[in-house]
Amino acid sequence: MSYTIALAGNPNCGKTTLFNELTGSRQHVGNWPGVTVDKKEGTYKKNKEINMLDLPGTYSLSPYSAEEIVARDYIVKEKPDAVINIVDGTSIERNLYLTLQVLETGIPTVVAMNMMDEVENRGDKIDCQKLSQILGVPVVPIVARTGKGLDELMKAAHKTASGARPSNQLLIFGDDIEQAIEEIKEHLTEGTPGDRQWTAIKLLEGDEVIAKTLEPAQAGTIQDIVDRMDSKCSGDTEAAIADQRYQYIGQLVKKTVKKAQSGHVETRSDKLDKILTNRVLALPIFAAVMYLLFAATFSENFLFIPGLPSPGVWLAGLVETAWGALTGLVEGGLTAVGASGWALGLVLSCMDGIGAVAGFLPLVLVLFLLLSFLEDSGYMARVAFVMDRIFRRFGLSGRSFIPLLMGFGCSVPALMASRTLENDKDRKITMMITPFMSCGAKLPIYLMFAVTLFVNSNQTMIVFGIYMIGLLAAVASAFILGKLLKGGEVSNFIMELPAYRIPTLKSVLIHAWEKVKGFAVKAGTVIFGSTVLIWLLSSFNFSGMCEMEDSFLASIGNAIKFIFIPLGFADWRASVGVVTGWIAKENIVATFGQLFGGVSDEVIEAVSAGEEALPAITSVFTPAAAWAYMTFNLLCMPCFAAVGAIKREMGSWKWTLRAVGYQMLTAYIVAFVVYHLFGLFY
Repeated sequence: MSYTIALAGNPNCGKTTLFNELTGSRQHVGNWPGVTVDKKEGTYKKNKEINMLDLPGTYSLSPYSAEEIVARDYIVKEKPDAVINIVDGTSIERNLYLTLQVLETGIPTVVAMNMMDEVENRGDKIDCQKLSQILGVPVVPIVARTGKGLDELMKAAHKTASGARPSNQLLIFGDDIEQAIEEIKEHLTEGTPGDRQWTAIKLLEGDEVIAKTLEPAQAGTIQDIVDRMDSKCSGDTEAAIADQRYQYIGQLVKKTVKKAQSGHVETRSDKLDKILTNRVLALPIFAAVMYLLFAATFSENFLFIPGLPSPGVWLAGLVETAWGALTGLVEGGLTAVGASGWALGLVLSCMDGIGAVAGFLPLVLVLFLLLSFLEDSGYMARVAFVMDRIFRRFGLSGRSFIPLLMGFGCSVPALMASRTLENDKDRKITMMITPFMSCGAKLPIYLMFAVTLFVNSNQTMIVFGIYMIGLLAAVASAFILGKLLKGGEVSNFIMELPAYRIPTLKSVLIHAWEKVKGFAVKAGTVIFGSTVLIWLLSSFNFSGMCEMEDSFLASIGNAIKFIFIPLGFADWRASVGVVTGWIAKENIVATFGQLFGGVSDEVIEAVSAGEEALPAITSVFTPAAAWAYMTFNLLCMPCFAAVGAIKREMGSWKWTLRAVGYQMLTAYIVAFVVYHLFGLFY
């Protein structure tokens, strides 16, 4: 018999880590709240009959944001066979509030007391056996990161899911509220006892959605009970219920938890926060950290040592040398077997296009390894907190920084992460500006120009500068859109700051590999298909095979190149690159690899020795025009997959087109300013 077990818990309690350990999946794990924005499904690796669901984090079953609604609705409406409620043992008081609400639903529940290693390191003790006796459900101590206790947890979960549903009726509330709950339950005719108990509590809390589902006769009688309770609770029964839950939790913790030290003890995280979240030092430290991250990825003089390439550059040189050798072998083999000219041209053109992108894979890998380390350490959660002061002045809350940060990886999950925002206006603005972040697919564009047109410049600063243009454009756009769009005030930003942790190697590698794998899959599918199409369009016209300048592709590029004259790159090949970039941003490099010829071989030398690459590009782009081209592709309409994500999250083509239109207009204006500004210096 198959069972469905849902994982529920507060944000950043270790749900996704536990899900990965139980199912062998590789979901994104980050040391900040809001990583999971939709339910994820997998199968327990030791029993294929058990289906596992990782629900978005929520602090309660009275949700406010979209991803919290996903968690509440699944638990209450879909009724899994069991719920594993993950509790962060280091913050047990706060986490138990959700536990009580889950128990109120009547769903069979197992409590997983996570992070017990940190509890023990503090010298604290949690009596899980006594806690289990009081709550009436199994309480299993675990350490999700290391897998400790997971077998015992799943045995308890399987037993709970396959057994009779417990009533889970704890005496949490005072006599008046308990009596009102029982009275309301008598007037409810549908559902299990647990369903009726949950509905009764929600009606007392003033849940209008549930109230609208009542029959008129029921509604009047039940409203009388609710009104009577409101008068006894000074007009706010919901607050009284919440207060009594917290009182119960306080008593529960006194009985089951022993603290090594009473009162507040300054932790390592507290000491670090005095520096890293300091009002004066926080932003300069963040800028320095990001610059070091880019230097470790792109610098040819790492640690300011002349001739010492960074790990990213060194690995890129190896990969590109290997790809160049492979291209030579393929060319030699095709020539030896007497391949026709068009076949040889097609294969080598595709290899040039894909190789131009594949050569940047090591750089993307190193960048995401370092970003993953910062995310999992807990530092990026602090950056979101610090950014709240800045974002609030421009009409957004610091919570918007989380989707923007995820945008450095890929715009699609970043756009989905906007669900964590409670305010509809904040969500719309965040989705409109998230594509301004430099996703991994845009990185090869910057590197292509950096090694070609800025040989004697600090190439790390060039890439860093483009990333900063994206951030500045996002902040400025937030201010402009905040004035243009109607909506409520900026939502309050309340965010849990997780403890600093040294990330596990497994977690960092999984996170980085997922990003690089997506990049590589595009190179092998979308970009391969695009290179074939580009070769066909650049090699043929209505008369058959022809010179590139007379091809279909040249005709298309020449027809639209006038649009870009004010931006400094009025060449048909540059125009075609912009268009192919809308399929996938990496396509721009692949397109240039074919249209300018021999990109991969020259980039090999450029990345490894810092010499000039792609001399043909220098006849089309000045340094100022290159800055404008990079800026335009940074800010213009994102790839089609991201546009689709905007449509899904906006739920409207009208708003999607508004977003795309704003992005295109912003890209054009900023690129125009950049071209003429940098033209003063180059």
